Amino acid sequence: MSTPLFRIVKNGQYGFIDQTGKIVIKPQFDLAWSFIDERAQIKIDDKYGYIDKTGKKIIPPQFRLSFAFSNGLALVLINYKYGYINPRGQVVIKPQFDEALAFKNGLAAVSIDDKWGYIDFTGRLVIKPQYDKALHFNEGLAAVEINNRWGYINANNHLVIPPEFDETLFFSQGLAAVRVGDKYGYINKSGKLVIQPQFDDAWEFTSNLAVVRIGEKWGYINPNGEIVIAPEFDKVTKFSEGLAAVKVKNKYGYIDEKGKVVIPPKFDLGLSFTDGLALVYIDGKANYINQQQEFIWQQEN
Repeated sequence: MSTPLFRIVKNGQYGFIDQTGKIVIKPQFDLAWSFIDERAQIKIDDKYGYIDKTGKKIIPPQFRLSFAFSNGLALVLINYKYGYINPRGQVVIKPQFDEALAFKNGLAAVSIDDKWGYIDFTGRLVIKPQYDKALHFNEGLAAVEINNRWGYINANNHLVIPPEFDETLFFSQGLAAVRVGDKYGYINKSGKLVIQPQFDDAWEFTSNLAVVRIGEKWGYINPNGEIVIAPEFDKVTKFSEGLAAVKVKNKYGYIDEKGKVVIPPKFDLGLSFTDGLALVYIDGKANYINQQQEFIWQQEN
């Protein structure tokens, strides 16, 4: 694995630092996104391209719109149609789709004439466009919309969970959040409701915890549907590297997986920890902290 890099802004331009806070790619881009698969998207003069970790423009800015690499390909918009490029910038699936999603688990959802289906890495339609909407495959199943209701298909296009939900999220840890009326619960892979619809909002499971909202407050449940961290936060993130950012009385801090506050709420905004650092804002300025609460980088202006 190469060294992780972190996005910074200086004088309105984007660049990157390493884990120690040293600038490795000097701020020079109008916009930049995080590195994924050794490539980061950048924007210069309204065109999108990609750099490598030395800051070299490996794919010069040329696209009207582009997205992060996923499964080794990136979605790009060329002449109002979506296609896919490889990490060298070569078009490998020609732009032909009205809408499309990134590849995930070897398949990508694409739209032709207002219907959604799926293609493989060669661009071949493996599931012909027939759904009103289609989402990513995860754990072998993908959510699809039929007549305003959501169900799930497998990669062979068998409808394994009938479309009977108002909204669905992808499967993770064998469970998927679904909305029935105005409440969210969770189903298993046979479509059985194993956690009854009772939440006002619900997210995917990560590290055996899922974010749920009850009334105006956010907390966390385990895969049995038991509340393990009481809903007492105004906003939260999912757990990452053992910590989650939570908002209490207008300030963000961090809790561990037991719900214990490990970094007191003192930031105006706090994002998830990634590769050992978290982006936090104080008085409109961006900063990176480590889990020991040390400031690794602070925005000057």
